[in-house]
Amino acid sequence: MSSLTIKPARSLRGTIEVPGDKSVTHRAIMLASLAQGRSSITGYCRGEDCLNTMRACRAMGIEIQESPGRLDVQGKGQWGLSESNGPIDCGNSGTGIRLLTGLLAGQDFFTVLTGDASIRRRPMGRVVRPLREMGASIAGRRGGELAPLAITGRKLTGITYASPVASAQVKSALLLAGLFAEGTTSVTEPRVSRDHTERIFRYYGIACSQRGTTVSVEGRPAAGWQAKDLWVPGDFSAAAFFLVAGTIVPGSEITIRQVGVNPTRIGLLTILARMGADIQVLNVREEAGEPVADLMVRSASLRGVTVTADEIPHMIDEFPILCVAAAVAEGDTIVSGAEELRVKESDRIATMAVELRKMDVSMTERPDGMVIHGSGGKARMIAASCDSHGDHRIAMSMAVAGLVADGVTTIADSGCIETSFPGFESKLLDLLTPLS
Repeated sequence: MSSLTIKPARSLRGTIEVPGDKSVTHRAIMLASLAQGRSSITGYCRGEDCLNTMRACRAMGIEIQESPGRLDVQGKGQWGLSESNGPIDCGNSGTGIRLLTGLLAGQDFFTVLTGDASIRRRPMGRVVRPLREMGASIAGRRGGELAPLAITGRKLTGITYASPVASAQVKSALLLAGLFAEGTTSVTEPRVSRDHTERIFRYYGIACSQRGTTVSVEGRPAAGWQAKDLWVPGDFSAAAFFLVAGTIVPGSEITIRQVGVNPTRIGLLTILARMGADIQVLNVREEAGEPVADLMVRSASLRGVTVTADEIPHMIDEFPILCVAAAVAEGDTIVSGAEELRVKESDRIATMAVELRKMDVSMTERPDGMVIHGSGGKARMIAASCDSHGDHRIAMSMAVAGLVADGVTTIADSGCIETSFPGFESKLLDLLTPLS
């Protein structure tokens, strides 16, 4: 089992780029596979989650050539996928398995989707139930609540669905299924979730409308869509670790180039600004329908804030690293309305509470969030032997915490970082000026 060793830092200084956006990469591979002709996807994320989606499309007959920094996808059109010879393994990717479930529900063949132990514990019913309303035939453990999922493709009919949760994965699965359904598929959320699917639909010329928190797509577009080259921006969720590290390690200045700054993703940026962080958004432009910018962060003192349920969908993956920022802030940080965090790769509320308490951080866990009692920088965290719980974001968050600890911190089972951020440790080391 791999482990990560982190020593306290004097400062972090330099310019880096982070891997391509994981969410955009998943969608780009799927849409390019269903397009007519060859699409080049540059800057894609090479994390295991996205590579598993690439392998899934290959298993269904799509030719994908991989070279450094680029995928060339030979799309076969909307109805061009074929039945895989065996089960498709989505690894640790909730995005991969849920979006593929929607995409495959309207095909004319049979598929089994599975994943690692974490995926087989995560809730699938939230996608399976509305897909069954569309006419999908999906079997699985506990009546389809858990993977593996066995999907027998059937003719689908569009529905109007009110999602009980603001989830880009649920919304996207239904919109992908809607492409193969008769009529209109509409999804209404309690709050707007990430909109990468809507943006890539529009980029490929797929009609997709939005009104308030409702998104609609017309099924079975007559001409399908044509291949288009696409550049994937840097993943804001990956940049988040360096934004917090650059803020909490004194004397730091880091520039992170070419980061996606989609408004539905940068809730952490807003919260950090409210806490007093010094982060500049520079050179804003647009690539393939996604806003992109360079981010420059300098060290700053933070203060505790209140994070409400309305903010959670826009920083759902950044919660673990927000906890680290809150631990060194002045005063309490209160997070509520975050129940969704209990069904991610780990129960992120419980695991962050366990791991930060090892480092002498005071906090109160609640069913829908927590209260973190910040130290105000008066004392360094206590170095500890931490565990990733198999969750890449927990592992990287504890590594950032180790930068301001009083000794050497180790994170066990750190191999999970490869699911989203290969090369994380080397980028961190490149920026680090260690304490003597």
